Amino acid sequence: MKMKTVLLAGLGAVAALALLAWAFAPRPTEVETASVTRGRFETTIDEDARTRLRDRYVVSAPLSGLLTRVGLREGDAVEADQVVATLTPTLAPMLDDRTLREQQVRIEVTDAQVDRIDARIERAKVALLQAQNDVRRSEQLAGDGFVSPTKLETDRLAALAAQKELDAARQERHVAGHEVEQARAALLAIRQNGRPGLRAFELRAPTGGRVLRVMQTSESAVALGTPLVELGDTHSLEVVAELLTTDALQARPGSVVKVERWGGPGILQGRVRLVEPGAFTKVSALGVEEQRVRVLIDLTSPAEAWQALGDGYRVGVRIVTLALDNAVRVPVSAVFPLPASEGGGETAMAAFVEKDGRARLRRVVVGARNGTDAWVRQGLEVGETVIVYPPPAVADGARVKARRV
Repeated sequence: MKMKTVLLAGLGAVAALALLAWAFAPRPTEVETASVTRGRFETTIDEDARTRLRDRYVVSAPLSGLLTRVGLREGDAVEADQVVATLTPTLAPMLDDRTLREQQVRIEVTDAQVDRIDARIERAKVALLQAQNDVRRSEQLAGDGFVSPTKLETDRLAALAAQKELDAARQERHVAGHEVEQARAALLAIRQNGRPGLRAFELRAPTGGRVLRVMQTSESAVALGTPLVELGDTHSLEVVAELLTTDALQARPGSVVKVERWGGPGILQGRVRLVEPGAFTKVSALGVEEQRVRVLIDLTSPAEAWQALGDGYRVGVRIVTLALDNAVRVPVSAVFPLPASEGGGETAMAAFVEKDGRARLRRVVVGARNGTDAWVRQGLEVGETVIVYPPPAVADGARVKARRV
């Protein structure tokens, strides 16, 4: 009986010790893992942007006049050389006997001025002829010594003054002739005021497209240069993105652009056409001053895919700065920087590789990273398993238990 009790007590003690040993024995750290793969790798610059028409045209009034009611509305299609507005020249004077008589008197006055200037021209011609004769006589007498050089110089200056007088008279005759034509045209316009003979002036579209805005719809008198209708070709859209100057240096002309979040299905394709040379200061939502530059992007997708887009629409762009088809990729959360002492004074990168239930520290050379993946140039092989988000308990040689994500 005693022997049996002692044996059972011994077995119980051994079981208790084994249980304690198992309870306090170190267990493998549970980690998330992922595989090293090969595939396409891209780095992009993501930014909000907006669309705009590459060219827009504002049809303005080329003269003061009465604008007839514009029948076009925003969104209407127009063809090149189509009439978009009509102007009728307006005249301030009213059609009455007094106005007619005033214009007739004005014509008589301008005609009299022309006659007076014609007479002045004839007098100037005679004076010039007389001055030229005096110069010739003085030159002959001066050659014989009968006239002083001062008299000869005076006659020459008089001839020059006579020529200038004739030129001035002819210029006045030119101006007076224009005044006569203007007075006669005004009289003719007053006689035709309110009659069908007064011709309307048609404003035509310089190019085909759509009406973006109608500034003046009702019939009214407009002044010279008043903007009336704004036109644009909605099939000639471009995307404008305002990038930080540090990012714009990577967005070279010709870079591939993916246009997302534009409201339609799929992703539109585009290319960077131009990075404007001048930057500007913009205050961010946090109140920080930023230096930004506009990047112009052309849409390369078929027009049928984005025909619903219009001027000033908001879109999201991803400008591709690096693209590799056969890059060795790992999740970006699998790589981390080593301390400066371990990296030899340089910022070295590393990753934990899971092998045979243990974590192995591996130094790697990272070419680039994006939001999800890292391009590993050296240090890892395709098919290996790496630990993502390694916890602090993981060290080189530590036991781990993989849980794939």
